[in-house]
Amino acid sequence: MFGYIHRFLIGRPLRTEEESGERLPKWKALSIFSSDALSSVGYGPEQIVVTLVYSGMLVYGYFGYASIAVVALLAIVTLSYAQVARANPGGGGSYSIAMQNLGERWALIAGAALFADYVLTVAVSIAAGTQALVSAFPALIGKEIAIDLVILFGILMLVNLRGIRESSNVFVWPTYFFIAGILIMIGTGIYNAFTGTAPLIAAGSLARQQADWAVIILALRAFANGCSSMTGVEAISNGVPMFHKPEVSNAIKTTYLMSALLGMMILGISFLFIHYHLLPGENVTMLSLLAENVFGRSWGYYYIQMTTMLILYLAANTSYNGLPPLLSIMARDSYVPRYLGARGERLGYSNGILLLSLIAGLLIIVFDGNVEHLISLYAIGVFLSFTIAQSSLVVKWTRERGKGWISRTAINGFGACVTGIVVIIIGVTKFFHGAWIVMVFIPAMIYIFKTIHQHYRNTAQQLYMSPQDFSEYLEARQVRSLIVVPVSGITKVLAESLRYAQAMGGDVVALHIYTDELEREKFEEKWRNLNVGIELQVLYSPYRSIVQPLLGYVSELEMHKCIYDYITIVIPEFETKKWWHRFLHNQTGWILRTLLILRENVVVSTLPYHFKR
Repeated sequence: MFGYIHRFLIGRPLRTEEESGERLPKWKALSIFSSDALSSVGYGPEQIVVTLVYSGMLVYGYFGYASIAVVALLAIVTLSYAQVARANPGGGGSYSIAMQNLGERWALIAGAALFADYVLTVAVSIAAGTQALVSAFPALIGKEIAIDLVILFGILMLVNLRGIRESSNVFVWPTYFFIAGILIMIGTGIYNAFTGTAPLIAAGSLARQQADWAVIILALRAFANGCSSMTGVEAISNGVPMFHKPEVSNAIKTTYLMSALLGMMILGISFLFIHYHLLPGENVTMLSLLAENVFGRSWGYYYIQMTTMLILYLAANTSYNGLPPLLSIMARDSYVPRYLGARGERLGYSNGILLLSLIAGLLIIVFDGNVEHLISLYAIGVFLSFTIAQSSLVVKWTRERGKGWISRTAINGFGACVTGIVVIIIGVTKFFHGAWIVMVFIPAMIYIFKTIHQHYRNTAQQLYMSPQDFSEYLEARQVRSLIVVPVSGITKVLAESLRYAQAMGGDVVALHIYTDELEREKFEEKWRNLNVGIELQVLYSPYRSIVQPLLGYVSELEMHKCIYDYITIVIPEFETKKWWHRFLHNQTGWILRTLLILRENVVVSTLPYHFKR
């Protein structure tokens, strides 16, 4: 039954040779990799307004400047990440490029920052998508967490476990529906603004106090919140190997197209916010208010809300195409558990997908699905990885000095300076609003990465043996082994266990644990009558325990290592016909296996005995 359910949900296993069929053309890749960045127009511009309005100051007039600054920064980051894709066609983004040019420390900082970024992308996108849904259907207020978790585990995780091709087929069209809807809304809103009787710029949208330190800090914090619109720009450079050939060229073209669309949407939405002088409302998004001002409560309004909800949910899918491949590269370098680098049945990194889903779900629950709280943690990791990637490229171009290296160095150097300043701005202005959590998280993750790496290094050193040493070790001397078979009664299981023990070679001993003398005498008599030629040893258990006397017996044997190199305990285990029959038998075998496996030079061999009925 489990197998049928698994096949229905996940699909048939894919052969390794089918991997080429899982690659993406540009039109599909734009949807899969860009949904995070494009969907950020659903909350990025709003976060600028929220910061400015909730301060209680007359500073709405700084909104336009903050939006233009965000788009200018987007252009710089786009040019830089086109260079990342060109310099690092193997994927891995800022982690891989930093490992090649800046060394382990900076690569691990980038890896930790990207880990935080991708996990928060899932949590923020799903929470924002649910907000869009609740804005259109207020009856759902109070059910946000349940909706978030159903979308996360019931849709996104399952679809991605089915593979890249499946996710691209499911998620490609909602992205284009969203782009078309937003562009039509912007076009209609701008047309109405220029042809209507209302002022092009609302008087309230121009209000701003004279700049002082408080206002400057507030404007910088608003800019920092608006920078959340750039999350996901790096996703394409992380997934270059997923493109059809030529991978690099296709990835760069997709990056430029994505940024052009994102820039137009940010500027258009920001202009309409200013034109209508929109303010944040309770249980309603500003994009919902904008759609209502442009279309009224017509089908156009509901189209915008539904496609916004879908694109925000799908934005989380960018992380599913970014983090698992990144973890696979880090697993290859032994900084995360190696099973995160293994492809699953559907050629995706299933373990990474499961890990991402679990951590994102935990974040949604802990922060109660609140976008404003989650977004405070968001942008610092993104821009830290931006800065490291561009600094790495500066080192690369300067060292290689190839054709056009001066212009490339200038582009990436300027980008690194700008994004580095943004990191400082975000860290200072949002420190007490959650940024401190990321500042603690990243060093903690670096410590974990290094600890895992050291473990794998220690493991490799202890396991390594040269071919010459290997041959000499095997020829050095004959290995002596003792096989212990615990016995409780004269049964088919005992006969099978003894036959297996004799086939292994070495000395075989049957061990019987008794609780009273009469029982011992009866069993010894039965054993003598068997005449099997195997020594029987008996142990008294005054407390009627089987486990402790056996462990004590093994401990005494371990003290005589000069006699035996290995001690093997053969433990028979019943394999019942029906699953519930297992509960009718004690689990002594499982307990012994769990405890004995920790002993040095003690081998635990489980011998299954299958019942026919």
